[in-house]
Amino acid sequence: MTERRASEGTESSTNDEPDHVVTAFLRNRGEILVCKRSDAVGTYPGAWGGVSGFAEGEPDEQVWRAIDEETGLTADEVSLVRAGRPVSVSDPEIDREWVVHPSLFDAASREIDLSDEHTEAAWIPPTALAGDDAADASGTSERETVPKLWATYERVAPTVRSIAADDDHGAAWLSIRAMEVLRDRAGLLLRERTATADAEPDSESAVDADGEWDELAAVANRLLESRPSMAVLRNRVNRVLAEASTDGEAGAETDTPDASSVLEAAIDGIERAVTADADAADRASEFATGRLLTLSWSGTVHDAILASDPDRIFVAESRPGREGVATAETLADTTAVTLCPDAAVAHVLAEEAIDTVLVGADTILPDGRVVNKTGTRPAALAAAREDVPVYVVAASDKISTRETVNLESGDRTAVYDGDARIDVTNPTFDVTPADCLAGLVTDQGILDPADVERIAAEFRENETWN
Repeated sequence: MTERRASEGTESSTNDEPDHVVTAFLRNRGEILVCKRSDAVGTYPGAWGGVSGFAEGEPDEQVWRAIDEETGLTADEVSLVRAGRPVSVSDPEIDREWVVHPSLFDAASREIDLSDEHTEAAWIPPTALAGDDAADASGTSERETVPKLWATYERVAPTVRSIAADDDHGAAWLSIRAMEVLRDRAGLLLRERTATADAEPDSESAVDADGEWDELAAVANRLLESRPSMAVLRNRVNRVLAEASTDGEAGAETDTPDASSVLEAAIDGIERAVTADADAADRASEFATGRLLTLSWSGTVHDAILASDPDRIFVAESRPGREGVATAETLADTTAVTLCPDAAVAHVLAEEAIDTVLVGADTILPDGRVVNKTGTRPAALAAAREDVPVYVVAASDKISTRETVNLESGDRTAVYDGDARIDVTNPTFDVTPADCLAGLVTDQGILDPADVERIAAEFRENETWN
């Protein structure tokens, strides 16, 4: 095994150069995998850590081997989110220097097969690594970890900046990352509170609830500003702050909302969001039969199709990002897939006897119109011409509180990078009229316009925290 091979060579290593190791954080439903090291390893037996191994070659290659050997998860079951800057660790007690290369992966499954280098495994909120108070608030017990595990996680944790810059993932995925930012920051504030209380046990200012709330409210506002067109991100962030600032039973404002209340609301919000997305996909699976057409990438559509047994799927490539290609590739192992250019969608609908168009949504407006990746509107119009029903699959959290939306635009050079005096428009999203849709399939069932407006009104109430 990776870790044992390296630890067996410990005696022959020198102290002049640090040992390079990889640490992978596997994430599922917003929680990360930690493993308890066994006596079979040469360092830190009994301590908890991520999936780790010595970097005998290139760290980017070694980390995949460590995941395979230490968890049994294959490359098809995990996807790299990001690699972070290395963390230097000095341990004078054992006279060792380490350079830790962190990576974050999304895992499709929690079913793992531990090697004999670990005795236990657990999926926990990362905040459980940030101190006693955070561990208690997240419902997990304190764990002794390998050195600087929290600092290592912070190198790959989601940030406001990473959410703002992300052009690869959908709105639902990014909304969960936004709640993780709030959760992690609240956990760090609790860690700082504990340190202050330990250092100044008689201080009346050890708990600065107002200061914690102000800082977390500022983070929330930066998240809201990072992707202003994403209703689901706004709704989920607003709900975390609204729940943190109210009494859950009476619905009245609390006297002192603080980091602990935000942490609890964020953890609950992440679990609620993951469940809502899964429920929407489950309800949509009954429509994912026969011959389907879809476009771009939608996690809920993807999961709905996997839960069904369609005869064939036609996928528009969805330029400029060509997210449809990823959709086609991931579905090709389970069903017959045909990939087509965006401009050919109307032709495919006219010639290929499509039974259903199934698409995701970036935002659902209060009047039932749907904002989604450019190409959705022409696909819906062409489907109406051919009497093909169009179903939109999305969690109800994607219903916007606003009547209008600011549509994001892509790079103009993706359309034209020449020298002629040509104006370019490259909208990333378009708006599909409600009367072009057969139904909005959500975690709350198939919604009609009255349902959409009612849910939008509920989300407006959550905005009053700010």
